[in-house]
Amino acid sequence: MSSAVAHALPPSILALFAPRPPLDPKPAMEKRKLLNYSGIAQFVGQFEDPADIKPQTYGETVAERRERVQQQKLEVAKAKVEEAAASYDPANDQKIKGDPYKTLFISRLSYETTEAKLKKDFEQFGPIKRLRLVHDTTTGKPCGYAFLEYEHERDMKTAYKQGDGKKIDGRRVLVDVERGRTVRNWRPRKLGGGLGSTRAGGKNVSVKNAGRDMGFGSVASASTPTSRPGGLNWNSETRSGGDRDRG
Repeated sequence: MSSAVAHALPPSILALFAPRPPLDPKPAMEKRKLLNYSGIAQFVGQFEDPADIKPQTYGETVAERRERVQQQKLEVAKAKVEEAAASYDPANDQKIKGDPYKTLFISRLSYETTEAKLKKDFEQFGPIKRLRLVHDTTTGKPCGYAFLEYEHERDMKTAYKQGDGKKIDGRRVLVDVERGRTVRNWRPRKLGGGLGSTRAGGKNVSVKNAGRDMGFGSVASASTPTSRPGGLNWNSETRSGGDRDRG
């Protein structure tokens, strides 16, 4: 506080700014004497034997758990596929009817497609004897594929060559022969077989081609169906119109 201000204040106010008395002096702290360091040679015998030490274990990470669960699911699915494949015998299946050499397999159908619509689109290749649009036995919903049997084998081969990629209800269908009874050791896609690679993996692996002969599942790269003894040759040209051979 400056002297000019101090002279202007009354003594009662100046007493508030008076310095406090000094603290009482305290004796200096004694420096403790610490224990001297000694060796540990006498305790070596009490150390744990390295051979008795259990290996350190770590908990499972999130990525490891995800991979383990996925591997378990794959093993379960693989076991189910192998079990179903062992009992797969289309030649002796009571539900499968008709001549396999006159039967056409149609896949990638719209779930809205009806048998009447399918029959109308494929009757242009010849008279149809039987048509079966496959439905799920549990839910009753369509599975997206069908089997179509023609009256004549040549009509089936005409539909095989000209019906692939046909657009029905906004979707391009894939047409193939019935390989279950015409190709030896054939397995459908649900049993680990089949043709094509539209669901082989990611975008870099799978293809988006819709046609049978456009990059996947081509007849040239797959097992060729066996021909009926004395029947038509797969490589022969198909006649159309009034020249169609009905024999």
